[in-house]
Amino acid sequence: MPDPTSRNLNEELNTAKQAQPENVGALNREQLTPEAAAQPQGHDVPGHDHAGHSHDDLSFDDHDHDHDHGPAGDHPYLLPGISLGLLLAGLALDYFGVGFFSGYVRLVWFGVAFLLVGWKVMQAAVLSIPSGNVFNEFLLMTIATLGAFAIGEYPEGVAVMLFYTVGELFQDAAVNRAKRSIRALLEIQATEVTVLRDGQPLVLDPRQVQPGDLMEVKPGEKVALDGLLQTAAASFNTAALTGESAPQTKQPGEAVLAGMINLETLAHVSVTAAFADTKLARILAMVQDAVGRKAKTQQFITRFAKVYTPIVVALAVLLVVVPYFVVEDYAFRTWLYRALVFLVISCPCALVISIPLGYFGGIGAASRAGILFKGSNFLDVLREIDTVVMDKTGTLTQGVFAVQQVQPAPGVEPARLLRLAGALEAKSTHPIAKAVVAHAGAAAAGAAVEGVEEIAGHGLRGQVEGQEVLAGNARLLSKFGVAYPPEIDEVADSIVVVAVDGQYAGYLTVADAPKEDAARAVQELKADGITRLIMLSGDKDSITQRVARQLGISEAHGGLLPEDKARYVQQYLAEGRRLAFVGDGVNDAPVVALADVGIAMGGLGSDATIETADVVIQTDHPSKIATARRIARATHSVVWQNIWLAFIVKGIVLTLGAGGLATMWEAVFADVGVALLAILNAVRIQRMKF
Repeated sequence: MPDPTSRNLNEELNTAKQAQPENVGALNREQLTPEAAAQPQGHDVPGHDHAGHSHDDLSFDDHDHDHDHGPAGDHPYLLPGISLGLLLAGLALDYFGVGFFSGYVRLVWFGVAFLLVGWKVMQAAVLSIPSGNVFNEFLLMTIATLGAFAIGEYPEGVAVMLFYTVGELFQDAAVNRAKRSIRALLEIQATEVTVLRDGQPLVLDPRQVQPGDLMEVKPGEKVALDGLLQTAAASFNTAALTGESAPQTKQPGEAVLAGMINLETLAHVSVTAAFADTKLARILAMVQDAVGRKAKTQQFITRFAKVYTPIVVALAVLLVVVPYFVVEDYAFRTWLYRALVFLVISCPCALVISIPLGYFGGIGAASRAGILFKGSNFLDVLREIDTVVMDKTGTLTQGVFAVQQVQPAPGVEPARLLRLAGALEAKSTHPIAKAVVAHAGAAAAGAAVEGVEEIAGHGLRGQVEGQEVLAGNARLLSKFGVAYPPEIDEVADSIVVVAVDGQYAGYLTVADAPKEDAARAVQELKADGITRLIMLSGDKDSITQRVARQLGISEAHGGLLPEDKARYVQQYLAEGRRLAFVGDGVNDAPVVALADVGIAMGGLGSDATIETADVVIQTDHPSKIATARRIARATHSVVWQNIWLAFIVKGIVLTLGAGGLATMWEAVFADVGVALLAILNAVRIQRMKF
């Protein structure tokens, strides 16, 4: 079992999952900066800037016909507009039979209209040859349109290239919209921070600030770095991180995260993490990686396009050659025209652009809902799961313990019990220990504590004001031979039993309440087709069963160590279950890695679990699991709508074209029209409400 505290836990554990997906062409920092987002995107000319051709700055590396349309320039539609004007004027001159409009005049007229929109496409077809990327849509468009010119069909050749180029412009617009939905995340990163040093305010780049520095955050300012609030209670807008509009009030000593906005009062925050290590920085890194990871559908389309395009070219050649041997009145021009129509129809744009755009839209929609998918492949896997296994504390419950009862032994003052227990538990970071310390408050302040020993799975032993004090579970007292009342073993809540100088001194009960939406989360998952819901917890089994009954979970197991949780998950997987595990603690990281989909609570969750997880819920709301599944299903539905749309329409028009019943105009619709419809359908995901 890997060390769950390792900072490289993600690398150690993900070998237990699927093979690492490709991450070629993922978004990089320069492409994601707000400054880059402000730059216009699209075509500087109506064709493409293909020196580094790809939509890969969006990570659509799977889109092998790779478009990088270059900087937009001020008027991306100018040259297509001129070309359209020349085309329409030429058609009018043809229609009215104007005398001068024939021969070379007509060729030059339509030739200029063609070159305005076709030059870059032809250039791209040539430049892609040395890299081995010969059979792409640039080649299909070039052959088809030059062929149309060769047989005298000038207007149709211009129309095919013009509408193809206009289609590319609309594709760019859709892609850039998807980019902006992700780039918007970066706009919540503060670009400067005020730090107090020697009592003097200094305005610095957040990268220059170190843990331990004291930030000053004015009302209306963004918090630049993670830290702990040092001044009075303050309200913060956390919508950019969590998707929740309601402000959160932070108390002194509570965590404040980069990206939050201070709403009302001047706040001082002690920095706890460098700029690169903030939760926000990790979120952005997750999104950056996510757009480079392909779903199975995307991988299929990538492989399909590589095989499909050369086959289409071969079939077009056969469509010209074979009829020569089998058709009595063979006319080369007729069959060449049909082959050119066939090539235009066959362009795979609708598939190779709209499908990754659909997945990217799903990732963007999820991020706005406070759900981070680390790859589009996990959208597919989450949709397929039938079993959800959840941790209890911090996942279904609030993870905030509070002392419910103080029960001293006869002859022991409650205040004395609290002072001794609180002073000793102050040396522990366990949530239950923190609850005891918070409840003891000033009563434990100033107590002399030394020689503290933490006994794993039991509790603490140490000297408090010269007395030996034990504080932990009943097993701790048994270990040191301290007798205690047998009814303690029957207490359902978490319990801290205390002994002083070898004598039982009393106990405190500590409880954790379910989250407000925990019961709704369980109901929604059941209604959503999850056939098996299981809760695994390291807490006492009696407490685990009580919480399970409260929430409507029929199967629960308590008193588990990390290896026990892993054993249960391996058992469910061996039964053929498609399983998601939801957790938040360091001890959940190994199980998160084993599951088909690991889901981490990003607010309360440990760094190790968040790094290992495939999906991170920033709001810590378990009901978001069902939301994530709805987004995954919507994405899958849109992607397959596009696939069927493209195949059906292209299949029909291909058949008509081969039979001479479809012209270049129908071919343009089958290519550009279907691509635009598919892209508009993919963009719908970004507008859906989940």
